[in-house]
Amino acid sequence: MSAIRSASATRVLCAFTAVGFLVSAGGAVANPKVVVDAKTGRVIAHQDAFLKWYPASLTKLMTAYVTFSAMKTGKLSLQSQVVMSKKATDQPASKMYFMPGTTMTLDNALKMMLVKSANDMAFAVAETVGGSAEQFVEMMNAQARSLGMMSTQFINPHGLPGKGQFTTARDLAILTLRLKQDFPEYQSYFSLEGIDTGVKQYPNFNTLIGRFDGADGMKTGFICASGFNQIGSATRDGRTVISVVLGSDSLAGRADDTANLLQQGLTTSGSQGVALTALAPYGDTVTVNDVSADICNPKAAKVRSETRDDAGRTIQHSPYIHEMAGPPAYTLAAVISGGEAPPPPPKGSKKQATAANVPIPQPRPSSF
Repeated sequence: MSAIRSASATRVLCAFTAVGFLVSAGGAVANPKVVVDAKTGRVIAHQDAFLKWYPASLTKLMTAYVTFSAMKTGKLSLQSQVVMSKKATDQPASKMYFMPGTTMTLDNALKMMLVKSANDMAFAVAETVGGSAEQFVEMMNAQARSLGMMSTQFINPHGLPGKGQFTTARDLAILTLRLKQDFPEYQSYFSLEGIDTGVKQYPNFNTLIGRFDGADGMKTGFICASGFNQIGSATRDGRTVISVVLGSDSLAGRADDTANLLQQGLTTSGSQGVALTALAPYGDTVTVNDVSADICNPKAAKVRSETRDDAGRTIQHSPYIHEMAGPPAYTLAAVISGGEAPPPPPKGSKKQATAANVPIPQPRPSSF
């Protein structure tokens, strides 16, 4: 990856130019970004906002939107039961490893989907809401068109890559704003520090929750083809801004980028800039970018492994990220019946690992 080490070390130098575009200390690899004031809907800054990108687990924000819409019409409630089908349990990681037939409330299924970024849960929620995953995807795409996400198409409810699945930073910003505007009653799902299934505790993959002043959402995502993505949200003194970061080089990188952009947004007037819906397309609006060669190669993986401290935590450089005041507050998200099955044994191991001993997943060609 071009200048991956220096890009991570100097990420705090991100700044705005006078015309409101973003300047990132990264180099040649595309890295779309958008910062928007949530109240005015005005774009504070943007970079490569119309490049088509693989959404990875940011897809789950649309899965949540469609689910919230179904609840708003009375079709479902938070107490509706979600039953894990064989198709749902067969989805690749990141996942909960539930057995087929396991049941839980929709409330708890959403918590697992958004905090753990579980692909099996996203699939089960889709089947519950849409009757089938295929019908749910049709609902997702119809909703995207209705919201004005004109450069977005989904092929599944969790974000694992495939031909025909793409979005843009601009479209994701629209989705995030509408989630906030249309469903304020469900915003707490995006700010949970962690969940407790009664068997295992899972901290939120969004490391800004509890570590960036005012952070209150939204979602992270990773696949090789997209790099490390993050949609952030923060509120201070009654003002909320959202940011979209696509194609960062690491877990720490996406957190640094997001923290820096949120801070810039919160300290910049929300009345400047063009309305997000009026932002004119620019750049390549046709090619679906695939950054697998830059993200998932031995050199880049080695650099990422070297940016961890002695405890294995990613080293973040943004001055706006601090340690949590205490351990994460875990919210109960238990099942009604059934439960977690042991995940597959670690690579190279002949012994089956138990659910209680599984480490927090490290970056791999899956989705979280």
